[in-house]
Amino acid sequence: MQYNYNVQNDWTLFDLPNYYRRSVKLSRVKSLKCRECKEEYPIEPINVCEFCFGPLEVNYDYDLIRKNISKDKIKSGPLTIWRYKDLLPIENQHVIDIGTGFTPLIKADNLGNLLGLNNLYIKNDSVNPTFSFKDRVVSVAATKALEFEFEVLACVSTGNLMGAVAAHGAKAGMKTVVLFPSNLERAKIVNSSIYGPKLVAIHGTYDEVNRLGSEIADNNPWAFVNINMRPFYAEGSKTLGYEVAEQLEWSVPDHCIVPAASGELHTKIWKGFQEMQEVGLLEKIDSKMHLAQALGCSPIVRAFKNNENQVQPVKPDTIVKSLAIGNPAAGPYALETLRETNGEAVAISDPKVIEGIQLLAETEGIFTETAGGVVISAVKELAENGIIKPNELAVAYITGNGLKTFEVVENTVESVYSKPDYGDLKEALNLK
Repeated sequence: MQYNYNVQNDWTLFDLPNYYRRSVKLSRVKSLKCRECKEEYPIEPINVCEFCFGPLEVNYDYDLIRKNISKDKIKSGPLTIWRYKDLLPIENQHVIDIGTGFTPLIKADNLGNLLGLNNLYIKNDSVNPTFSFKDRVVSVAATKALEFEFEVLACVSTGNLMGAVAAHGAKAGMKTVVLFPSNLERAKIVNSSIYGPKLVAIHGTYDEVNRLGSEIADNNPWAFVNINMRPFYAEGSKTLGYEVAEQLEWSVPDHCIVPAASGELHTKIWKGFQEMQEVGLLEKIDSKMHLAQALGCSPIVRAFKNNENQVQPVKPDTIVKSLAIGNPAAGPYALETLRETNGEAVAISDPKVIEGIQLLAETEGIFTETAGGVVISAVKELAENGIIKPNELAVAYITGNGLKTFEVVENTVESVYSKPDYGDLKEALNLK
């Protein structure tokens, strides 16, 4: 397929190609399939069904995967998401890997004791290369973009994604463009800029920026990781399910507590468990998949509480910028996952978000961003309401690092001051 690209303004920076390779044949992937009407499509950089406008998803040949995968094979693989390559939609041997994945699963004894939970674990994805779980999805999307022979990697971001795209684009030798709402945290912008992308701040909400990104993707040969590359991009989230199951010695938790923006992470962790069972790596999967949002942007929670099947868009009003998607693309599917697994949906106020950040830091020494504050306060609420029982195994997913959003807690910092004198120091510390 040929594109006619007209250079405008400073977009001359990119000297863009006018092609991509339309279809990549994969032995273990059958097709892309519409989540709604089940219409199938070839493996192409498309994300929407032309018949019903439903989202497209990767459709695997699980019979073939089952013959080629094993626990021993996975264990012998790299200590990254690519140990699960047999379950990812990638054909090339060369992958874009900057060390993403196989992050710690930490027994949170101190926090658990405080909340009355004996088997609470933290899946700490804040230690990924760009300090968020977004490295997982972008590693897959960037690798796939090179298979399609794109030369520009792009995204629309609430903050964490832009850093991951910029870093993986640099590693892949691709030009990168990131679009984002202009009110994002400064640290996230700086963290992204160091990799040399084209940064475009848009005066609008994420949903408005996303509509603009979709228009660009429709008219230019760019690999927008969360638009035209979304079916492949989303598959990276499954690895958070794979890893937890492997780290729990090939079993699943009783409870998973997952932050939600688009809702895709919530659905894909569950898909990861289902796939591992499908190919014979797990025997029983009975996790309750709980979902946590910020109160000021909680359309999925609201729909769940109201027993609705569709999610009504909202205008975000919260400090939790990384979850501030008012019209979540995977909202209906997150609702399905909640109901299928008997999960609960929780909305956390901004003051409780800050409390959650402090609680995790003061008990387990982990500094998380606002989305993590949502998750920890959600765990506290679920424990207080008896939804998570004391001896049940629960995993709280921490998806980003607190240094990206330190502004929200900087007013909580208190210091004492002293002269370089022992007596003065004793007085300052109230020492006897």
